[in-house]
Amino acid sequence: MSLPEIAPDIPVDRALKAVLLVVAAVLLFALADTVGKHLVTFYAASLVLAVRYLVNLGLLGVVMWPRHGAALWRTNRLGLVILRGLCLAAASVSMLAALRLMPVGETVAIIYVAPFAVLLLAARFLGESVSLSGWIAAFGGFLGVLLIARPGSGLDPLGVALCLFNAACATAYHLLTRILTRTETTMAMLFHTALVGAVVFSVMALGVRHGPLPGLWDSALMLALGVVATVGHLLFTAAYREAPASLLAPVNYLHILFATLFSWLVFSHLPDGISLLGMAIIAAAGSLVAMRAGR
Repeated sequence: MSLPEIAPDIPVDRALKAVLLVVAAVLLFALADTVGKHLVTFYAASLVLAVRYLVNLGLLGVVMWPRHGAALWRTNRLGLVILRGLCLAAASVSMLAALRLMPVGETVAIIYVAPFAVLLLAARFLGESVSLSGWIAAFGGFLGVLLIARPGSGLDPLGVALCLFNAACATAYHLLTRILTRTETTMAMLFHTALVGAVVFSVMALGVRHGPLPGLWDSALMLALGVVATVGHLLFTAAYREAPASLLAPVNYLHILFATLFSWLVFSHLPDGISLLGMAIIAAAGSLVAMRAGR
């Protein structure tokens, strides 16, 4: 299906620009996942995330404050905004904990169960309708996860549980995002998620009294992790200004492909055939939901 057919009101050049921005964003996210897995092999997740979120907060302040001023942190529903930030913080630490135990590709694929949970819970709590194809896609997404995390797959059960906890936190995060977009600006929500993460993980890192301190190379990787994650989110935001979610959502599933590729290149791990099938089913089901929404 061509871009004009998916988004008839969007010029082809803008649609292509938006798609390329999302491709770049998910490439950076997969790179961040890979760097994060390397770092948590040697250092506490709270230390890695403290550096990441402090860099995130600093970059947002430097880049966005001159343009937005006080609007960067002004909110109308501060309690829900902070709760949203806490959900993302919980998702971040569970993601790194899962990556310590699991390959990057399988970890990323399992956490993509979150969009299907959002689809079903939005119908229950936000009054959104779910079509038959939506139910079929949700079933397909959960089937894909079962194929990846099946008995005999060799995946760590605790790692799988952490992935599912991450998906639950991400589901709450996205549902809160849907609610808050009615009253809050995107920049304010980005700022407060960075602020909450920086505070939470800095406090946690101060309580870590064991383990090695990072050397020059790993310190640079921690700083790079913060830069890569921040730039990825900014690219994502820019993409959704150019084109609707129904066009861009299927592109998100390239994250699974990039994560699997980096896992193979860096850690020499390649999923088996059944796991690859599960990943493909998750990506296809998610794309079906997005394209159906576009229609």
